[in-house]
Amino acid sequence: MCSEANNLHMLFFPLMAQGHMLPMVDMAKIFAAHGARVTILTTPVNATIIRPNIDDSVHLHIIPFPTAEFGLPDGCENNSFILSDDLRINLMKANYSLRQPFDLVLTDLNPDCVVTDLFLPWTYDVAIARGILRLAFHGSSNFSACVMSALHQCRLPADKVESFILPGLPYRIEMLKTQIIDFNKLAGTPMVFIMETLKEAAEVEVKNYGTLVNSFYELESEYADLHRERVGRMWTVGPVSLCNKDVINKSTRGGEYPASVNECLKWLDKRPTGSVVYMCFGSGSFFSIEQLREMALGLEASRHPFVWVMRNEGNDWIPKGYEERIKDVGLLIRGWAPQLVMLNHDAVGGFVTHCGWNSSLEGISAGLPMVTWPLFADQFCNEKLLVEILKIGVMVGSKVNTFNMETRPIVKAAVVETAVRRLMGDGMEANERRRRAKQLGEMANRAVDKGGSSYEQIKNLMNELIDRKKCV
Repeated sequence: MCSEANNLHMLFFPLMAQGHMLPMVDMAKIFAAHGARVTILTTPVNATIIRPNIDDSVHLHIIPFPTAEFGLPDGCENNSFILSDDLRINLMKANYSLRQPFDLVLTDLNPDCVVTDLFLPWTYDVAIARGILRLAFHGSSNFSACVMSALHQCRLPADKVESFILPGLPYRIEMLKTQIIDFNKLAGTPMVFIMETLKEAAEVEVKNYGTLVNSFYELESEYADLHRERVGRMWTVGPVSLCNKDVINKSTRGGEYPASVNECLKWLDKRPTGSVVYMCFGSGSFFSIEQLREMALGLEASRHPFVWVMRNEGNDWIPKGYEERIKDVGLLIRGWAPQLVMLNHDAVGGFVTHCGWNSSLEGISAGLPMVTWPLFADQFCNEKLLVEILKIGVMVGSKVNTFNMETRPIVKAAVVETAVRRLMGDGMEANERRRRAKQLGEMANRAVDKGGSSYEQIKNLMNELIDRKKCV
């Protein structure tokens, strides 16, 4: 297939946010490894993030980004650099303005198909006008997609009713009203633009050539089947992060190889197998000072070694004498951390996560049980999958879906301590959770190996695209 695949040109255009861009870059690398000729379309600043993690099998095509035109600071081309909701909306509007440059790129490169993020639905019309197939990259789980579809089919109950059961799903899934974004309340706010984008994406998804999902069939087979019924054509091609095999590849996923990698590895190498808790909430999560303080005290009280990665700046949250007390048991990392390296280190035995799909799937692939602490978007759906269906998660009790860190209810230190102790404990419940997590990790790795479910779906899709090209 490789010689024919070399004639297949695939253009990947990721949304400019770490949680969307990094898995799509991984996906592009995987298709290149299967023999396709691959180009990634991006902007100058994002190219500096992508370039260290690709080789000559993947080409970068760079277009300028209109930061000044949309009131964005110079170099602000990625959602992960932004704290303000207003600027975040401006960034999405700037993405929409790339219609003409995208069209010119299609004219210039004339790829056989384009793979673009679900949040870039406008690329469908541009591609179709040029006679080019569009595949959508769905950055969340099949389970989450099915939950969102079920939500659109039902009305939220009256105010006095706190929870409801979602219709049309294989298993009984009950959610709190507060765990769901009420799109009706977004009217008149900057977030209405996101609501309109999601609506447009849903309308376009059934028209696409198909949808690519970063998951593997064995993980959520019934929901993969249900999602495929809804969108028509869908391929599960993950976990895509597993294409990063060695420390260098894992560490450059997100930019240049950072000096902190060696420091992290040295620190972890001194800890017993499975003894360390790794806590990280992704590239877009921030917390109030009060919540950070409760996290700090809860981790300390759990009496387990920990690595804590945080996005917040400043030190106002640090309890008096805290850094001195935890210097032998805790490692604090500001900003970015080599998460794939950390999760797969033998010393790490548990993961405290916001349940973003990338982090959830990376934790699954590493065979780790998790403390689930969802904050916003689809994270509450992913928590349901981890805790109730896969049974590898311990809930911290987060109940309100909101982007606003100041209005988010505080999770107290005692709750954090209890959740970590349950996760890292030695009882029957904890051991069974670890066993299931390890089993899922082995399944994830088999899925991407030759002959595995994701490997075969990629191969089948490529053969289909090659055959279609022959007939054109």
